[in-house]
Amino acid sequence: MILSILLTVFGLCLFEIISSIDNAIINAEVLSTMGQKARRFFLVWGILIAVFLVRGLLPWLIVWVVNPSLGFLGSLTATFSGDIAAHESIEKSAPILLCGGGIFLVFLFFHWLFLEEKHYGLPHEKFFMKHGVWFFAVVSIILTSVIWITIHTNPIIAFGAAIGSSAFFITHGFKQNAEEKEKELKDSKLSDMSKIFYLEIIDTTFSIDGVIGAFAFTLSVPLILLGNGIGAIVVRQITIGNIDRIKKYIYLKNGAMYSIFFLGSFMLFESLGGHIPKWASPVITVVCVLFFFLKSKKALEATEKSCMS
Repeated sequence: MILSILLTVFGLCLFEIISSIDNAIINAEVLSTMGQKARRFFLVWGILIAVFLVRGLLPWLIVWVVNPSLGFLGSLTATFSGDIAAHESIEKSAPILLCGGGIFLVFLFFHWLFLEEKHYGLPHEKFFMKHGVWFFAVVSIILTSVIWITIHTNPIIAFGAAIGSSAFFITHGFKQNAEEKEKELKDSKLSDMSKIFYLEIIDTTFSIDGVIGAFAFTLSVPLILLGNGIGAIVVRQITIGNIDRIKKYIYLKNGAMYSIFFLGSFMLFESLGGHIPKWASPVITVVCVLFFFLKSKKALEATEKSCMS
């Protein structure tokens, strides 16, 4: 029991860190244009907002929305209580949550694979980038297939798939805008407080991936709060002093995206009645991150060696 909890928290923490790399880079770039006092304010109060308001409140709200009968407070404590009715309510609603989250994460992966600029970590990635126009066809076929399968068994699960699709395209729009605005913020004459406010909006947008992916690890809100919270604090520390070093590990984003694909697939599989062992999500996350970390390290060493020679 304790080992399972520790493995889950570790997996959540690692997933939060790697899925927030882009967020940390944007934060670091904008913070470099701000005064020391404003930076300190963002890094201190930003942690409280990121951990307790965003990564804390959002999973709680999601569980509450799909389990309104539990009540607002009950949706937080139900997973650690002995109330059989509460556990049954969460188990009954799990397929809806897993289907929506699975669609969101799978769409996120395919968008990266087909359309986003990247360092090619595996041979097939270049092929998909050359055929980026197929992204919309692929995700449309996936969504149609999932809805077709689930609408005959449970229309609410099918509706969850539609919500996951809508959530992806809405948040993707905000992300694109955030990345474009980040370039303007670096050169703009906006006040430091205006930049802090905008960074908090960016952080909220980028945190949604990590929160939704967390449900592939567990439906326990307290564990999600703990794992994502630790991860968010680590990301803030990376933002402070190690971002240039992290950027040199060029394939870390690849590891994040492949773990997102597997987690999304696990969620879809379970929503359709399949069973995935609890250890599978943290283990596959560690494997993906470790593989691309070592690949990045090898590439970095080769680059440094060539520069020295």
